[in-house]
Amino acid sequence: MPELPEVETVCRRLRPAVSGKTIQSIDVYDPKIIRGLEPEEWVHHLIGETITNVERRGKFILFKLTNGYLVSHLRMEGKFFPYETITAPAKHTHVVINFTDQSTLHYNDVRKFGTMELRTNEAVHTTPPLSLLAYEPFDERVTTDALHKRLERMKTRAIKTALLDQSIFVGLGNIYVDETLFRAGVHPTRPAASLTHEEVERVRIEAVAVLNEAIERGGSTIRSYTNPDGATGTFQERLYVYGQAGEPCRRCGQEIEKMKLGGRGTHYCPHCQQR
Repeated sequence: MPELPEVETVCRRLRPAVSGKTIQSIDVYDPKIIRGLEPEEWVHHLIGETITNVERRGKFILFKLTNGYLVSHLRMEGKFFPYETITAPAKHTHVVINFTDQSTLHYNDVRKFGTMELRTNEAVHTTPPLSLLAYEPFDERVTTDALHKRLERMKTRAIKTALLDQSIFVGLGNIYVDETLFRAGVHPTRPAASLTHEEVERVRIEAVAVLNEAIERGGSTIRSYTNPDGATGTFQERLYVYGQAGEPCRRCGQEIEKMKLGGRGTHYCPHCQQR
């Protein structure tokens, strides 16, 4: 699933491609993607709207409209492709937004898990799903003290599992939690409550650093992720532990190990991240 850096990259690529464009018509080839309204009503509300910006909240893409927002989640395989001219839909294209300047925006999704729904300006951040999200690691309100207090209450929960919880803070998925914990020198099975204030500080700092580096490199392409230009991310070239099981650690040379933790594949260095 695309994580925060990948979704941020998508937003940055889409912003100049669709901002300022007015929706003329929409073709819905699979109504499963549309949530909250019947497809015909959903289309009716969007006709004549102008996209004024493309924003991100967590892993959600927010198309700011003249009146309200179009909120989308890519899930596992969702992709947006902007075209400067009318273009025939591909095999897995399920929604095509046609603009008045004859350009188009295609939504492609092999698994059809992605979603699109409308929200008013007033409700977009006060109703689910966005209202359920915590602050992002970049937010100045995510201080070491605040994070430490949250984790102290998790007596039996592993730090890896805690950091994947989007109610702690938003944006860290499996790849970036593994990389954050490696850089912070914290074993993924450590009870979250056992981390010292200094360790929590390292986790917080490294989480921000990992996400920023991944954004700068266009995200990580592990399987099928591409940005709207069709380009792949390159942060996977900088991964220390994720996907490196059996390889020597780039810091100490010991073999990277993999285990299941909370149902997720978890990668770590037994020397650099001692229990």
